Amino acid sequence: MPVPRTRHVCTMAAALALALAGPSTATAAPAATAASLQQSAGDLREVMFVGNNWDGTADVIESRGDFARIGRINVIPDKDERLKEIYLDPIKLIYFLGVRQGPGEGHDQFVDDMYSTPDGSAVVVSRPSFADVVSIDLATGRINWRFPVSGYRSDHMAVSPDGTRVAVSASTANTVHVLDINTGKQLGSFATGDKPHENVFTDGGRYLWNMSIGEVTTALDDPWLDWTKGDRRITVVDANTFEQVRVIDMRERLDAFGRKDLSDAVRPVAFTPDESKLYFQVSFFNGFVEYDVASDKITRVKTLPKNPATSEDRTAWVNDSRHHGMSMNPQGTKLCIAGTMDDYATIVDRAKLQEGPLVAASKPYWATVSGDGKSCVISESGADQVAAIDFATGRKVVSVPVGDHPQRVRLGHVAAGWTGPSGG
Repeated sequence: MPVPRTRHVCTMAAALALALAGPSTATAAPAATAASLQQSAGDLREVMFVGNNWDGTADVIESRGDFARIGRINVIPDKDERLKEIYLDPIKLIYFLGVRQGPGEGHDQFVDDMYSTPDGSAVVVSRPSFADVVSIDLATGRINWRFPVSGYRSDHMAVSPDGTRVAVSASTANTVHVLDINTGKQLGSFATGDKPHENVFTDGGRYLWNMSIGEVTTALDDPWLDWTKGDRRITVVDANTFEQVRVIDMRERLDAFGRKDLSDAVRPVAFTPDESKLYFQVSFFNGFVEYDVASDKITRVKTLPKNPATSEDRTAWVNDSRHHGMSMNPQGTKLCIAGTMDDYATIVDRAKLQEGPLVAASKPYWATVSGDGKSCVISESGADQVAAIDFATGRKVVSVPVGDHPQRVRLGHVAAGWTGPSGG
């Protein structure tokens, strides 16, 4: 397995580790870059898609500047058809109601993740409550294709750096599907740990990492009951053959670092630009972990401030999260952290692991880098808005109203002059 030319290590094990690392589609914009290479600037407009989970809509906003809203997409135009299908199948209905009462906090989950196609003609959306992925035509608002995932719930996605493939977690089936983004045809799939969550393409799209978080909807949240949460691990596969390349059990690494108290359920992640380090959040923790890929060791753990108003009852935290959402600026010098249950976001200096001002935010659920790389854009799911925080100053620069319970925010493209689907 070749080692990228930008790195040099002495051992075969270290070379393997470095070859597996890569820039995270969760924190950068490879799909947007691929799209801009395929279309002239006059054909496409860079935007951000904001998934309003409980609405079943996606707001499209400017990717920089004032982040003004451009248009809105209905991502459940087939709602009546899907509900009829669910209510006629007792097993599907049980899971549908389970999603509502569990991860949905009493609401149906209609949009978890979304990416636009390279030509800006469609947006591909995972819909947890409908256990599928759909492609929505951005001109008409109609569904181009639909892919039902294995099991009964779809979750986080990732798009390959060239923008042609999309990976989606089927959380109740412990499976990741990889689809052709234009046709919805399955190109392959692979098995994961329990409850696959975040997906990341690395090494220019050569590898695909999946982080499984285990069971997060039970009340068995005391540390001594951690064993009930299932098999939580990072699964790395070859993105072309879908054969398993490596499995990383963070339990062993955390224990070796002296942090047996931390959960090993890896949540949102961010790679450094040189692909040497992985930063990740874990369940129940107000902070994050630094993992050195070459040495296969945890090197630092950062604890962030607690909000005194936040209940210490872990069963009250949404889906075992305390902090959920992180991104890194393009230079790799700053991290943006969404302190979900602590109602703030903050910019952290990566070298010193020193946080900046705590920016008040209502249940921030995600963090994405703006199109110009100057801001971190967080979704405030408790206030139905997104906010931009300046990486340089750590201060909030703007807030923009969106739909009900925004979660994932992704960079993408639409056609120049687009303001919404003609039939939406």
